[in-house]
Amino acid sequence: MNKLVVIAGTNASGKSGIGIELAKKYSAEIVSADSRQIYEGLDLGSGKVTLEETQGVPHHLIDVAKPNDFFSLTDFQDKAYDAIDDIIARGHNAFLVGGTGLYVNSIVDGFNIRREPVDEAFRDEVAKKSISELITILEEKNPEVLKTIDLKNKRRLERAVERALKGITDEPKNTPRYETLLIGVTWPREVLYERIRERLDRRLEQGMIDEVATLRANGATDEFLFTLGLEYRYILMYLRGDFSDFDSFYNKLFMEIRHLAKEQMTWFRKRKDINWIDMEKNPFEEASKLIDDFYS
Repeated sequence: MNKLVVIAGTNASGKSGIGIELAKKYSAEIVSADSRQIYEGLDLGSGKVTLEETQGVPHHLIDVAKPNDFFSLTDFQDKAYDAIDDIIARGHNAFLVGGTGLYVNSIVDGFNIRREPVDEAFRDEVAKKSISELITILEEKNPEVLKTIDLKNKRRLERAVERALKGITDEPKNTPRYETLLIGVTWPREVLYERIRERLDRRLEQGMIDEVATLRANGATDEFLFTLGLEYRYILMYLRGDFSDFDSFYNKLFMEIRHLAKEQMTWFRKRKDINWIDMEKNPFEEASKLIDDFYS
């Protein structure tokens, strides 16, 4: 199998920066594994690297969809496979870099995603159910799937319920396409929280609230922005007057970003094949040694 280096980590961990530095060293191109960077116009809120920050390293799966478009896990996997295979075919190394755990796992583990025709009316009926109702259905119809699914991810619960109600209880076995090296990027909790605050302050100063206002003015629906979560959800709520003042908005957003970082770590810690590097020492040297050993 062809080789793929994966650099995963939490919000504000510095994975994009070290990914670029390593890509320069190893003649690599980067495929983004971020569920919001795929959308045009979602720049500051998603932490999208600027052209200058890429330092000439080609990036893929950024700005490949427009706001309001539905972009599924299948869409991501198909486009990521195409990008990775093309990079390798052109004689370069491929790095998958990002913090969306489901995206990372779909490539590393080689998810075989079902591709049945969608019954929109049936899907709409399932979508009306609450998370607790969805879990109750799965407890009755397919309790085993509850051990492998994020119970807070309503969309994934909905898809599992759709399959269960159709009598589909077996999950296709994974077929990994690449030999992978997984490198994990994180910091001690208090250091990470301070990095999150610094990054939030910087992005707000750079115009993140204006970015969301512009997206709305250009046609991005409130429903779309709300489902993106974090910065886009809470800035939308702030613009709609759902917070009493700026401080209430800021504190809520900061708390939710911290909470997501904690959830991301919990998600990634489930993988026992991630090599965690110490960002407080010499992460570039440590990661380089891992990659040298992997390629050799």
